Amino acid sequence: MTQPAPSSLLPVSVDDVRAAAALLEGHVLNTDFDPSRTLSEMLGCQVWLKFENLQFTASFKERGALNRLSALTEAERKRGVIAMSAGNHAQGVAYHARRLGIPATIVMPIGTPMVKVENTRRHGATVNVEGATLEDAAAFARAYGAEHGLLFVHPYDDPLVIAGQGTIALEMLAAVPDLDTLVIPIGGGGLISGMAIAAKHLKPSIRIVGVQAELYPSMYNAVKTTSLPMRGDTLAEGIAVKSPGRLTGEIVRALVDDIVLVSEVHLEHAVSLLINIEKTVVEGAGAAGLAALIARPELFRDQTVGLVLCGGNIDTRLLASVLTRELAREGRLSQLAIDLVDQPGQLAKVANLLGEAGANIVEVYHQRVFSDLPAKGALLEVVIETRDRSHLNDTVARLRAAGLEVEVVSNPGGAR
Repeated sequence: MTQPAPSSLLPVSVDDVRAAAALLEGHVLNTDFDPSRTLSEMLGCQVWLKFENLQFTASFKERGALNRLSALTEAERKRGVIAMSAGNHAQGVAYHARRLGIPATIVMPIGTPMVKVENTRRHGATVNVEGATLEDAAAFARAYGAEHGLLFVHPYDDPLVIAGQGTIALEMLAAVPDLDTLVIPIGGGGLISGMAIAAKHLKPSIRIVGVQAELYPSMYNAVKTTSLPMRGDTLAEGIAVKSPGRLTGEIVRALVDDIVLVSEVHLEHAVSLLINIEKTVVEGAGAAGLAALIARPELFRDQTVGLVLCGGNIDTRLLASVLTRELAREGRLSQLAIDLVDQPGQLAKVANLLGEAGANIVEVYHQRVFSDLPAKGALLEVVIETRDRSHLNDTVARLRAAGLEVEVVSNPGGAR
């Protein structure tokens, strides 16, 4: 990273963060910050989890939104506000705008998970779904806001929003002063900027590590002067930002020690682990910190690490897909392709062999026509449930020992 700038030259100070904390008290949760014994043992470091997914709108974004809305003049409150967001900022603005009696209009890009769109409407905001990307939605929001006299509430590149997000670090270090490292997701950079300002003031030796999805390394490119491509659909759509903020970029360059990129497989694994181990639901962006520990454990070994589970708004169908894919990677859910002679009793033979192996049949598809097998052959595709990969391997071995040709369909999304 570049040489840090003096904190007095940065656009947000620790006093701004402390003022935000005083304003937010009683209106935003001081969420639980708990150790995870199991994750700590798995990853070789002391893992502490900040459960921002337990905020009322299931995201940390409430903090910055409320801090910004509270600073509006009476005239600005009457006219109303407009924001653009892929979901969590939208819900934070909508919820607290309604609490404060401020009309709110939210612009969300096409492709925003429906759960986030509906939750934003439920909080009383007018929602416009416009623009193929977050940047397109922002352009529409600014133009619409200017036309209708609405104040634009930026999701990250605003000093008051940044200060509000920084209150998380105050809470984490008050609870656990001996934290060595904070691992923080980066989209536009508002969360990591505010937290870095507060944390580096309270404990200058603390290490701040940002996390981005490999598909959207925008801040990584900006800070490390690289030009990695940005493309595709990421599970962490909440941090899929193509253009990081001007203010946040300045703060990240000054205070953040490193940025780690994580793959979609690591994000999916992290979401699954948090459900199975901590019994908590997070979205892809919310699991990014844990994904970094999984992807690069050597960077955090033997340290006390604080992770921010920054959001829990994930579409239920997407969550189901993530969990099912994880079962497949673990060898607990597998698809087998079995070549059969088209004779009576063959399907029963396979079923008996699977039963004897202790495997559970989930789905069966018997194909005679649409395959490249000989006319007297048939293709049996069967999805089975096994205890683990060793049990899967044993099951396949039994089928092959019985003279069957068996292929295990490859893992979804690649192996870890």
